Amino acid sequence: MKIVENRALQLQLRNPTRVTTSIPKSKKLNEHEVLVHWGVDEVHALRDLGFDVPSPISTRYDWPGQFKPMDHQRTTAAFLTMHRKAFCFNEQGTGKTASAIWAADFLMKQKKVRRVLIVCPISIMDSAWRADLFRFAMHRTVDIAHGTPVKRKKIVAGPAEFIVINYDGLAIVKDEIEAGGFDMIIVDEASHYKNSQSKRWKVLQKLVRPDMWLWLMTGTPAAQSPVDAYGLAKLVSPNNVPKYYGSFRDLVQFKVTQFRWENKADCVDTVHRALQPAIRFTKEECLDLPPMVYTNRHVPMTRQQEVYYNKLKKDMVMEAAGADITAVNAAIVMNKLLQISAGAVYTDDGDTLEFDISSRYKVLKEVIDEASKKVLVFVPFKSTISMLKEALTADKITTEIISGDVPASARTDIFKRFQTQDDPRVMIIQPQAAAHGVTLTAADTIVWWAPVPSLETYAQANARIHRSGQTAKCTVVQLDSSPVERKLYSMLDKRMDVHSKVLDLYREILDADTI
Repeated sequence: MKIVENRALQLQLRNPTRVTTSIPKSKKLNEHEVLVHWGVDEVHALRDLGFDVPSPISTRYDWPGQFKPMDHQRTTAAFLTMHRKAFCFNEQGTGKTASAIWAADFLMKQKKVRRVLIVCPISIMDSAWRADLFRFAMHRTVDIAHGTPVKRKKIVAGPAEFIVINYDGLAIVKDEIEAGGFDMIIVDEASHYKNSQSKRWKVLQKLVRPDMWLWLMTGTPAAQSPVDAYGLAKLVSPNNVPKYYGSFRDLVQFKVTQFRWENKADCVDTVHRALQPAIRFTKEECLDLPPMVYTNRHVPMTRQQEVYYNKLKKDMVMEAAGADITAVNAAIVMNKLLQISAGAVYTDDGDTLEFDISSRYKVLKEVIDEASKKVLVFVPFKSTISMLKEALTADKITTEIISGDVPASARTDIFKRFQTQDDPRVMIIQPQAAAHGVTLTAADTIVWWAPVPSLETYAQANARIHRSGQTAKCTVVQLDSSPVERKLYSMLDKRMDVHSKVLDLYREILDADTI
């Protein structure tokens, strides 16, 4: 193959007729050579015929923006332009947002795409996507579809070339999207679409036309279980999986009991085949990042915590006597045990019972004092967040809170100040509210006040500081006071599927000696 003047591909073939038949505008030069225009449509046609030809973006694009792309970003963008529907599984912090923007912008310049709909978590609509669109495609018009239904519909029906919307906003404006001239949908943190029975999934599926570009992006495609791949594959490559979810589950798992399934030995290979076409780069492959160190700090429970912790274990055993233990029951009791360990537990009547957290807070304060840069503190339970904020404020440590109660606009402002100003020094974060897409490299230390039962959330949260732009060694400190916390941290660090192991974990807790 030879590239001619960056405009055409000269191919040497035994049978040029295959190409000239599929691409009528191609030109036969002689018995074994054919000249093909080097365009997006032609590349797709050639690749469908089995030819390994490069995307024209590689030499016919100026890569606009504040920063020039790294090699893996060029490769990722080229891959996306060559697949109308595809997955991007590059790890957190590798700059896949910029790759997708460049790829979309190139296709727009080639008149293959008119408008792009970006679907992402509400927390990063402004702080990640609008900010990156300004950095890498400032010549394009952008708007965020958020607010009242009337406002969202007006924005989607408006002239902006890129529209950013949150997952559940799609249902509100689905009619406007269908009529809005969108040729492309990019879904960020696409693992939120793993459940093919959810309303969110069904809305998206109805919006995706056969001729539409669809790119699903996530660094954790099947973090919790191999069955999570089914919903994603049904959107991008439905022919890669069986028609029904149950049939796919039988391919990747075998049934142990009514509520327990175990992964088959070849499930990874099955998932890999289902989630194609795909591209993936790890941080180790493309970034020269400083090391990330994980350390555990044990804090003994107070006597009051011990009493409640052991009582809950005992009462749960008594209630479960003679009956099957379900994953739901197990998850509930473990969540209560985690709440007690962390310092506050919700009672059956909706009140909050608070415990003395002074010992745990003392360790946190030591970590903050030792940190060379800023500190993120991930706290899963709202009941504990206010207690920590009060203690840090009393010690004159500037602190901001990010939780589900903080509006998206306020979150954006907090993130910006955290990254660019001296204060705040500490950010207390409910993991689900800021685990995706946000760059917080002003910090070099993460403290987990308590673990989360989700590998995806844990990995995404830790990636907020360990990404492009980080120059300092990163430290993740795990605080624990109980066996359930220690076991959860161990499973998360080994990248084990916590959800599928919940019953085993529950039984281990019951079998363990009282504290």
